[in-house]
Amino acid sequence: MKYHLAIDIGASSGRHILGHVEKGCMMLEEIYRFDNIQVRKNGHDCWNTEQLWQSILEGLRACKAVNKVPETMGIDTWAVDFVLMGADGRPVSDAVAYRDKRTKGAMEQAERGLPFPELYARTGIQKQVFNTAYQLTALQREHPEQLAAASRLLMIPEYFNYLLTGNMLNEYTNATSTALVNAYTRSWDDTVIAALGLPRRIFGPLNLPGARVGRFTGEVQGAVGFDCDVLLPATHDTGSAFLAVPARDENAVYISSGTWSLLGVENEAPITGEASMLANFTNEGGYRYRYRYLKNIMGLWMIQSIRRELNGVSYVEDSKKTAAAQRQWSYAELEAEARGCADFTSRVDVNDSSFLAPESMTDAVKQFCVQTGQSVPQTVGELMQCVYASLAAGYAGAVRELSALTGKVYTSINIVGGGSKDGYLNELTARTTGLPVFAGPTEGTALGNLMAQFIAAGEFDDLEAARAAIRQSFDIKEVTP
Repeated sequence: MKYHLAIDIGASSGRHILGHVEKGCMMLEEIYRFDNIQVRKNGHDCWNTEQLWQSILEGLRACKAVNKVPETMGIDTWAVDFVLMGADGRPVSDAVAYRDKRTKGAMEQAERGLPFPELYARTGIQKQVFNTAYQLTALQREHPEQLAAASRLLMIPEYFNYLLTGNMLNEYTNATSTALVNAYTRSWDDTVIAALGLPRRIFGPLNLPGARVGRFTGEVQGAVGFDCDVLLPATHDTGSAFLAVPARDENAVYISSGTWSLLGVENEAPITGEASMLANFTNEGGYRYRYRYLKNIMGLWMIQSIRRELNGVSYVEDSKKTAAAQRQWSYAELEAEARGCADFTSRVDVNDSSFLAPESMTDAVKQFCVQTGQSVPQTVGELMQCVYASLAAGYAGAVRELSALTGKVYTSINIVGGGSKDGYLNELTARTTGLPVFAGPTEGTALGNLMAQFIAAGEFDDLEAARAAIRQSFDIKEVTP
């Protein structure tokens, strides 16, 4: 049996999922799962890369323990965050997390060198305060010595690939999220890089999903007998998730539903006009140079944050602790509370910046209701109903914008990722948009990661064949509003 391994790391957890092809069907097996908790370091919220690296190795040992060593493996994570590497092959910067507040004022600083309309026209990437371009601008302001010492920029999955193989490769889909890649030439935009005053030397050649990074030999890492090729999937998790959407036709909207909800479609060419810019849609690079034309919507982050607060759990280690919880809430219980308050009508704009990284998501929702003259949620059920219904309304608004921008009438919505299991949100989405909603597969990101490996290994001839296999391999459920 030929196995392949997807190491899929999200903002709150990661997982090792083995995949193989059996009689034309894709078979998945979760081998290892681990938490991803940020740490407070040098005054910033950072990813704990050492802990993540140890978790990656522990998952590889778990594969070895069940005698299922893969022939290839690939890593995907969230986008925009990075590590700067010095000439000696060691990091010269921390892996600061995108929700950290260091980028305050960075957009305004960057626009003095390059107005956003010009940046958007060149890169097609929406304005988000956490874009890599703005993170690097913030780094220039706070730690110019780190940029001076850097010889290479590696996005988070690229850094782990380097630890596995000793080779530094930049991958196209993730690079496009930086707002430093030209949407038309599909390479680093030297005009943008120069305008922002960034050193060109740190940006390496861009490689497509399917490229070989190198060989991992586990003896030196305590995974004796583990020996396989490391490949590039679409290392941006949304890029992988979009591969796994089993759309029925060309008029389907995709939602990759997790901490973020990424709603959009695949296009053959970027859309970088003024109307697209004002609607804040983005053109991220996809597999084989497709364009993922989508909108970032705050997503399950709001629900996750409220649950953490109710349960007395902090998102970042060593940060201010929340009050002790009187009980522990499950997601199913929160969903049930929301269903019980279906007549609560207050709504928030889920794309408002106040929900990006508030001290308290509960307080942020209540404050938005106060400022907009609406009833303030008083119970857990009212709070959850407000968030659930607001997310669905955000999806419906984005679909309308998408239709206006592309001139297409969309006929269905396909939801992949962990959020595809959220029955109430899916029902509200179907009801609010008036479109058929199809949920699944749940492991969309890991599956897309594996698809790139399957194709590279010759298990499927092309993307179309792999997508056809998804429809026969997994139970895709139509949602009843």
